[in-house]
Amino acid sequence: MTTVTDGSRRPGAGPLPALRPLTEWPRLTSAVPRDPETERRVAEILGQLTLEEKVGQMIQPELAELTREDVREYRIGSALNGAGIWPGGKRHASVADWVDTVDRFWTAAEEAWRDRPFRIPFMWATDAVHGHNNVHGATVFPHNIGLGAAGDPDLVRRIGAATAREVSATGMDWIFAPTVTTPRDRRWGRYYEGYGEDPTLVHAYGRAMVEGLQGDVEALRADGKVLATLKHWIADGGTENGGDRGTARCSEDVLRNIHAQGFLAGIEAGAQSVMVSFSSWENPANYDHTPGRSLPYNHKVHGSRCLITDVLKDALGFDGIVISDWDAHAEVAGCSAGDAGYAVNAGLDVLMIAGREDWQSVYRTTVRYVRDGVIPMARIDDAVTRILRVKMRAGLWDKPRPRDRVLTGSGAEVVGCAEHRSLSREAARKSLVLLKNSTGLLPLPRTARVLVTGSAADDLSKQCGGWTLTWQGDDVDRADLPDGTTLADAVRLVVGSERCVVDPALEHADPADFDVALVAFGEDSYAEMRGTLKPWRSLGYADLKLSYARDLDVLRRLDTAGLPAVSVFLTGRPLYCTEEINLSDAFVVAWLPGPHAQGMTDVLFAAEPGSPAYDFQGRLPSSWPRTRDSAAVNRIPPHLPDYQVPAEETVPEGRHTPLFAVGHGLSLRDAAPATGPLPLDEPPAAPPPPAVDGPLRVLDAAGTPYRLRVGGHNTWSRKEVPLTGPMRCLIVHSDPVPAPSGADGAPDGNTPETGGGTGLRLRFQGHPAFVYAESPTGVPADLRGYLDAGAHVRFLARVIEPPSSALFLACHDDYPAQPGVDLAPLLRQAPPERWTVVSVPLAELDAAGMDLRHVDVPFMMYTEGTALLEVADIGWRIP
Repeated sequence: MTTVTDGSRRPGAGPLPALRPLTEWPRLTSAVPRDPETERRVAEILGQLTLEEKVGQMIQPELAELTREDVREYRIGSALNGAGIWPGGKRHASVADWVDTVDRFWTAAEEAWRDRPFRIPFMWATDAVHGHNNVHGATVFPHNIGLGAAGDPDLVRRIGAATAREVSATGMDWIFAPTVTTPRDRRWGRYYEGYGEDPTLVHAYGRAMVEGLQGDVEALRADGKVLATLKHWIADGGTENGGDRGTARCSEDVLRNIHAQGFLAGIEAGAQSVMVSFSSWENPANYDHTPGRSLPYNHKVHGSRCLITDVLKDALGFDGIVISDWDAHAEVAGCSAGDAGYAVNAGLDVLMIAGREDWQSVYRTTVRYVRDGVIPMARIDDAVTRILRVKMRAGLWDKPRPRDRVLTGSGAEVVGCAEHRSLSREAARKSLVLLKNSTGLLPLPRTARVLVTGSAADDLSKQCGGWTLTWQGDDVDRADLPDGTTLADAVRLVVGSERCVVDPALEHADPADFDVALVAFGEDSYAEMRGTLKPWRSLGYADLKLSYARDLDVLRRLDTAGLPAVSVFLTGRPLYCTEEINLSDAFVVAWLPGPHAQGMTDVLFAAEPGSPAYDFQGRLPSSWPRTRDSAAVNRIPPHLPDYQVPAEETVPEGRHTPLFAVGHGLSLRDAAPATGPLPLDEPPAAPPPPAVDGPLRVLDAAGTPYRLRVGGHNTWSRKEVPLTGPMRCLIVHSDPVPAPSGADGAPDGNTPETGGGTGLRLRFQGHPAFVYAESPTGVPADLRGYLDAGAHVRFLARVIEPPSSALFLACHDDYPAQPGVDLAPLLRQAPPERWTVVSVPLAELDAAGMDLRHVDVPFMMYTEGTALLEVADIGWRIP
């Protein structure tokens, strides 16, 4: 076997198998082969199903939008629970609650088939992307980027097996993991869901994780294993500017050799499901399979017969389920939330649809399209054959009801068990990458007096990242992770509380009282949508947020005080932080290590007598940026001698030569290099703000020049807010209302410059939700001139039900989740059900950290609580 020897060799884990260049799509041999008896049974059942029953098997609603009566009536084949949706809405639902919920839906499906000479078992699916992360008390593992740094396929295989046991212990059958993307742009908010930029690593890990989750043919049928899903097919990590749901324009060779490698290995390992990407592939090969329509195909992969049918199913030979992402069919030209016809004809087998009205509409339109000849019956039969085949391979006809399965009986002992938590700690330990240890400072003595500081010093949310109990994971606390330990907790366990002081902002402690500072800092938790950096954003950590800049200030103050500093950087991606490295005596990248911080102190501190000593094993799975704009710089793949860097990427040379290359990482045995400070990339000077001479219209009597939208919890397709009719989704309801012609009841007695027209009634439903006005072109505007002119963000509001929690006003895109200005106190004091003027100085938003140089969202309201209010006459006004 050929091996990689250039930087991809991993200590303790051995070299990874090398890749060979592919000039065409290879025909794959799955570890779960076709079985004639299974195929006979599938065909027998298929022949007895009505059209309506077949379509019911293709529909996968979400827990919050599905009832047991629906399962019986529509013969629904599977369901899922999205992030932040729990049984009965209980955030801390027990394992027994989960088992009971799954069991009740399973029973409803059994009842649906009682009058038929056969039965079709129900399947339950869940996102379990770093452990069984939606379930309270389950083991949470480091995110994939950290596992990539560990360079240990066997570790990944064991994590897959542990995750499968915990998912099985809650009665579930199917998970939407692993993510086998090859992320190539650090601005992408899902970067950490990939193992790294190296397709060799992704290939090895895709195989290992599927083997851990599914086992072999026999193990898959038994309790303790789950169906794996490879996602997201394909090139979601190769979009222009790292755009989430963006567009990749690479060649088919790059698609095969870079972005497909995890899928190829995972399919060979026996993966039974592939989830399609929200993104697009703009290439002449990606043809319109229904030409001549009034609305031509828009290159979305969910509508790509080329990539789904021609490549995945026919060329590669994948015979499992192809499932859509959450409501993603709606983004295909010619489709809508309630119409998936074009996407079904492209090759989708299961449609993941959230809203109740939407999935029922898709059900009806699909049945009608088949009867009208728009969708061939053969396409439906292909989908249902795959669904039944996978259910049989998983042994669902032979397994008892969920509450009677082997592991559910002892589920509370399996979920979050000590063995799995120990594995999470091991994974965190192995993922740490040491970039600097200039004075040989590490490992620290256990007798040291330690100051633990930095924004991540005592923060489980920063350690765990997104997809942790909730979608964004940004509201996780100790009650959510009862067995979790922060870095501060872990340091106290090592040196004792009397020698450890925790002061995250360095507000109280005197550096002179300590031997060393352990400075933990890093990104706030985020997931898709909210994690993506817009093209105009810097890749500099301290540039992204005022709270991040304060971490740099802490390091500067410690340097001035002369206290040695060990920095621990928590991040979902490599970011430019050269000054932070220069100010640190040692610098460790911990990625998103999860809730068991003892994995970090295992390496940061000398071993306890009688215990094993640990060295740094992690090596960079992605290039580390030298400049603030080196967002899409990646290593030239060694298995592709004639590789041409795609237009979406930057050639890794000159000023874009990585600061640290893929495979870089120090051990404690390495001598400190005799070099001075790393050269800094100075930010460019900002141009003068453009002058302004009038108000900025957002919504007034003439309508709006912006797109009004809703995004947030489980509303991943970002619903449009019309001014001509109602909009209903899980998180927000909106209705147009007449706007007043004046500001009757306004506390300051002022009347807006404009009035009348249309306003909006907004009901926030108690889930994280954004209502915002977005530039239709996506191009930001430099609006600093309004700040210089003393402008206010001003609008009319009528409060019907006051906010139950903070309700923020902001004026930027929704990452990096600036805090904005809380309007809740003002709105609660407003005269009930009377129009009043809300006027916020732009200076307050600037002080909160708004990027007024690049504004594509001039108005945003965000809350996690409930509220019912009307808004109108929105704009930026100069006094």
